[in-house]
Amino acid sequence: MADRSLPREIKRWATEEFNLPSKYLLPDNLKTLCLGRGSSIWEYVIQHVYNQRNVRIMRGNLQWYKSLQDNEVQRVEGLSEVAKKERLKKDIEELRAELNQLDAQISIDEAQLEAEERCIGRSWDSDRDSRQRDILLQAARQRCSDERRSVDQDCRRLNGHCQTLSRLSRKAEVELVFGGDDSSSDSLSSLGPEPQVLRAVRKLVEERVSFFCSLLESELKRVPSSAVHMSREQRGVVFQHWLSAVEDLLQSHPPSHLLSALQHLASHQQVALQEKQATLDVGQEVAALGYHYKSSSLQGISGQDEELPSVRSLLQSGWQDVEQIFVQQALTQVRFRQLKTQLDARKKEAALDLLGGEGQTEALAEAAFEVELQCVMKAALRDSVLSQCEQLEEQVRRRQDAVHGLRSRWQSIMDFRQLVDNKQEQIRGLIKGNSAAKTAVSRVHAEVGHFAQRKVAPLCQSVLDAAGNLRNTVSQGVRQMAGVSLAALDARTLDGVQRVPAEWLSIHRLHSGTFHSLCQNLAFPMYKAPEQLCAQAVSQQLRLRFLHRLLQLYSASQTDLQNQRAQQRAPDLTALLLQVRELDEELLQSVLPQVQQLSQRTSQALLFAAEVKTAIGHWWEQPAQFALPEMTTGGLTLQQWLQRWRLAAKALE
Repeated sequence: MADRSLPREIKRWATEEFNLPSKYLLPDNLKTLCLGRGSSIWEYVIQHVYNQRNVRIMRGNLQWYKSLQDNEVQRVEGLSEVAKKERLKKDIEELRAELNQLDAQISIDEAQLEAEERCIGRSWDSDRDSRQRDILLQAARQRCSDERRSVDQDCRRLNGHCQTLSRLSRKAEVELVFGGDDSSSDSLSSLGPEPQVLRAVRKLVEERVSFFCSLLESELKRVPSSAVHMSREQRGVVFQHWLSAVEDLLQSHPPSHLLSALQHLASHQQVALQEKQATLDVGQEVAALGYHYKSSSLQGISGQDEELPSVRSLLQSGWQDVEQIFVQQALTQVRFRQLKTQLDARKKEAALDLLGGEGQTEALAEAAFEVELQCVMKAALRDSVLSQCEQLEEQVRRRQDAVHGLRSRWQSIMDFRQLVDNKQEQIRGLIKGNSAAKTAVSRVHAEVGHFAQRKVAPLCQSVLDAAGNLRNTVSQGVRQMAGVSLAALDARTLDGVQRVPAEWLSIHRLHSGTFHSLCQNLAFPMYKAPEQLCAQAVSQQLRLRFLHRLLQLYSASQTDLQNQRAQQRAPDLTALLLQVRELDEELLQSVLPQVQQLSQRTSQALLFAAEVKTAIGHWWEQPAQFALPEMTTGGLTLQQWLQRWRLAAKALE
């Protein structure tokens, strides 16, 4: 019942004491303030906190202090000197005890200050950790966005691949007819226009063959007859262009059409090779050389049952025969020169012996004719052998070129077939990966949607409602408490009925001009307790001592400077005077005003020390002055001080 009536009591207290408009005090907000521990707090507030104009100012404090002073004077006058000494000793001991207590309080405050500093350090560490966590979260968010962007790019690329593959699959459904194996142009033209894939494949094959021909000619260090010589960079550019053309072809046509076109071109090339082979009578030409062709190898006619020699051995034997023929030719030329020399000698002898007789002349002429005839026969034999050697070399070279060309074409066809197989495997793997990626993406989307529907969606509205209610409650509480004075909330109940602000209980002491001037001279804030004035005075005295020490050091330094200046022989007096003057001006402008101000404040504080001690004593004797119920001052709690106050008031009555 009390909990239900508490919001109404709070509303009545706010409207009567502080004149707050009732329309801003909503029942729901007041009920929210009374939840939990707030109910006991608000019960205490409405019982002990009243507006300043509703509290009656009691002048009994002045009479109480006057009576206390009169009793103290009468008691002191009646004591003897010994009692006065004992009293003074006791007061001194009490003051020492109070000083020790103040020192202990100062140490406790310092410990609390250190604890607060540690707490602040921990809060700073937690703040730094939170900032680092925010930075890490931002980095993780950025990384997630980058990964999502990369996944989107991969998805777009996979979609492009899927579209390309679907287009190729649709094209693969169309069956292309390239015609029969006949290589004639009439058969192709009779079936209709040539397919585009066949033209593209033929163009790429021709470009590849021309590239290999130019490469082979450059390796053989020969200048091609029908093509321009290309450098290494040009060949690289041509090769890259050919690779890009092949990739475009693979992307624009299905593999089945490409394989069909390649098979068609290979069949045409095979038919052309068969026709060329049919027109080439290799057996007859080999038989003319004394060999026969069997099982792709050459065999001699005379030794058919023996093991066939290799082509390398045949070439070596042919080169040996050519070398022997060249040696014989050289010997024949030497012999020809010798015979020619002998013939010339014989001609000269014949010319000399011509006069000897006609018979000898005829014999010599016949001998010379026979010698010349032999020379002509040997020269003809030599020329025939050389021509046969050249013909054999040319035939061997042509056959080797043909074999190399066939092997290179066959190898290129096999390489292209292997490349097509690899591309097909890659396309199959890409299709499988694309399907797996699509499945994973769909599964992830389904899981995310299920999670959002199951956990996030039910809590979203409740979180929004709770946040709105909390925001409204906080804003209303702030608006309501904005018009409440903190000083008005701090009040004390005297005799169970009267509510007096805490700052009024010592109005004779705290609001005096002497106390305010003392606080201003010591730079002591008014919101602090008066018992801290001693600590402030001690700190000011220490600072004064420090400044006196600085002045002593300054005077000593000035004395040393004057001594050093006197000891110097011929110094630059003007420069030194300027420096000393500048230093003096700086010190006078910076240190001297502070020293004077601090010395003045310290002297004033020392003058008011007795009054401060008296004010502190009276403050501690007064009950409920900025004190909590659980605190003890002078060994007594708040209730005990109240009881003591009542007894003293009754004794005066």
